[in-house]
Amino acid sequence: MQEQVHYAGPVAGASVEDRSDFIWKCYAHVVGGILAFAGIEAYLFSSGIAERIAVPLLNNWLLVLGAFMLVGWGASHVAHRLESTAAQYAGYALLVFAEAIIFAPMLFVAMIKQPGIIESAAGVTVLGCVGLIATAMITRKDFSFLRGMLVWGGMLALGGIVASLIFGFQLGTWFSVGMIGFAGAAVLYDTSNIMHHYPQNRYVAASMALFASIALMFWYVLRLFMSRD
Repeated sequence: MQEQVHYAGPVAGASVEDRSDFIWKCYAHVVGGILAFAGIEAYLFSSGIAERIAVPLLNNWLLVLGAFMLVGWGASHVAHRLESTAAQYAGYALLVFAEAIIFAPMLFVAMIKQPGIIESAAGVTVLGCVGLIATAMITRKDFSFLRGMLVWGGMLALGGIVASLIFGFQLGTWFSVGMIGFAGAAVLYDTSNIMHHYPQNRYVAASMALFASIALMFWYVLRLFMSRD
């Protein structure tokens, strides 16, 4: 009974020790998701599966982009609704696997055409996300007001992708820059939710939402780097 009461409300209402434990669990699961993502990608490339995935999708690049946006949006949407720990882990595992598959074509092209660019994009993404997470934690500001902007921004981005498919225009450099800013706002929002709004028994779901936002930033940082040739 004591554990059920302990998990009843948002983490902001818990003791300092419980809040600290929850936050560290979230970040540990985010790091675990990133390592799992890297491990899956390493297997896809070493086995040759990445190339077999990439070749047919290179002619449908905007569809890949749309799928990536939908997966990220779906993860953030579902993360707030998963209750059991088993369901949270299942959703997180599915997200990491889906992201690895969707990333494979772009990582394959980047590795072939511009060696070293993946590491550079990953480094910029890590530095950017660490800075944003630190900002949210140091200021302790509640960034939940960003939700409306993120919803509309996501809808506009998907609309732009659909329009580019219909009318055949390219989503250029400024689209990537805008989406990096969008991803940064999502990282702030997810970090704020971890600190203020998630119940203590949803640390896996909270990690899943933050992982999706970090993946979004990595995607567009890498896309921006690749557009500089």
